[in-house]
Amino acid sequence: MVYHIIVSFGREREYEFKFPHTELATGSPEEARRWFDKEFADLECEPSNPMGKVLIIDKILNVARYGGEQRFIDRKDWATRFARYTALALGRDTVRIDVVAFNIGY
Repeated sequence: MVYHIIVSFGREREYEFKFPHTELATGSPEEARRWFDKEFADLECEPSNPMGKVLIIDKILNVARYGGEQRFIDRKDWATRFARYTALALGRDTVRIDVVAFNIGY
């Protein structure tokens, strides 16, 4: 199986990542959650839920938004980690993160 992660910041501004199942076998969903927790705090993301409960999907969307498109352009390592941890956290083979619309599709 191949995991395919697409991060979109608008038309013609998409960043695609593909990982073979073997590459993700060394990671875990818990490791991914810890990475998103740290990035969420480091980037000083604001919770999108007014009740304060932050789901992993909210963290992924906010880290992409607050991290910004430039990180996907300039910081290939950060962007690759983002995509890898997204695949691990969600466990889906295809994930599309639409930062502008603030939603995730499978």
